Amino acid sequence: MKLDLNVNVHHLTRVEGHGNIRVKVEGGEVKHASWDVVETPRYFEVMLKGKHYTTAGILTARICGICSIGHCLASIRASEDAMGVKIPDAAVKLRLLAKHGETLASHALHLFFLAAPDFVGLTSAIPLIDANPAVVGIAANLKGLGNRLCDAVAGRTTHPVSLQVGGVAQLPDREVLRKIAADLLASVPQLTATVELFKTFAIPDFKRETEFVALKGVDSYPWIGGDLASTDGVVKPEREYLAMTNEWVDDNNTTKWAKLSRESLAVGSLARVNVNYNLLRPEAKEIAKIFGLAPVNHNPYMNNVAQLVETVHVVYEIVDMIKEIVEWSDDVPVMAKVTPKAGRGVGAVEVPRGILYHCYEYDKDGRVVRADCIIPTTQNNLNIHHDMGALAKHFAKEGMTDDKLELLCSMLVRAYDPCISCSVH
Repeated sequence: MKLDLNVNVHHLTRVEGHGNIRVKVEGGEVKHASWDVVETPRYFEVMLKGKHYTTAGILTARICGICSIGHCLASIRASEDAMGVKIPDAAVKLRLLAKHGETLASHALHLFFLAAPDFVGLTSAIPLIDANPAVVGIAANLKGLGNRLCDAVAGRTTHPVSLQVGGVAQLPDREVLRKIAADLLASVPQLTATVELFKTFAIPDFKRETEFVALKGVDSYPWIGGDLASTDGVVKPEREYLAMTNEWVDDNNTTKWAKLSRESLAVGSLARVNVNYNLLRPEAKEIAKIFGLAPVNHNPYMNNVAQLVETVHVVYEIVDMIKEIVEWSDDVPVMAKVTPKAGRGVGAVEVPRGILYHCYEYDKDGRVVRADCIIPTTQNNLNIHHDMGALAKHFAKEGMTDDKLELLCSMLVRAYDPCISCSVH
């Protein structure tokens, strides 16, 4: 019997933005397989033209409500690079602490509310409230802790106000930080319970070899700035981000596509782990070993596991960082002097969904002449598209049904944790 399958998902749910999945199998042969982004373009780079450097970070933080801090950090880093500003060491650490809060909150949101329902046979996270309130409680607590840390360091969970060109506006309240650190340590049993939960999930057995791109760590797992590296051996300085992305326009999508050494590339948690596995904290490596996650892993569904590994990593690193920060003196410098001047600068930041680039050209008065922002999901969309074809071919076997294949395709896209609305720049 020849196998015929048809999957047509118009606007996939449990992702941010609008994208469609289309797969058609006739007589056991894949005739069509695509991931199509149909979100309306936003043109946020044009909105930056003429803006003063003091407002660029505030404005670009509005690009995404989940990666708000990441966009702000990439923006102010690009501005500082353009103007030759070196921020104080204390500001470097405080920015990383805020970034960790965002990573924790975002990963908790995706793992529990967007990805997990697929593995337990639910159409959304809402039935989880009745089916397993303990799991929902863990999710809410972990996300809440990330939000509290962002509030304490960045001034707000989203649309940060304390992160500014030159450093950080002020030191966070020590007692607030101590309480967050204590609550994070108290949440360790919840992390253990999360690992046990994910061990029960049947991760689809699928892989497609691709090239992974991430910041390259030196002494620690990387989040803000540094060299860019791929698993195919390409290494470039931060300022040569265009050589790593190679964007072009596709007639069938409102997002651009990107590639490096192969037909497509991937960024995100799995890419970071693949590039920087040896720099993970021991506690995080133990979780990776439990799930058999080791570089280079080419199963896109394992991005969920990589997010879990990173969650454990940042929890322990946050606690250690807070122990140091609360011992600082009140007069530790957190801001550097900024003098506007003409120049071009680049800022690269690892947001939850992968490496984010901001590039600005300034005039002598510190106003933006032109801007370029390349979003992680922009870099992932072509890889998702090629994954879709390989996935359809891999699973187009006897016993497969339209519903089963639709679930596998939907889970594939969700595994990337896409932020589609941000990708249509």
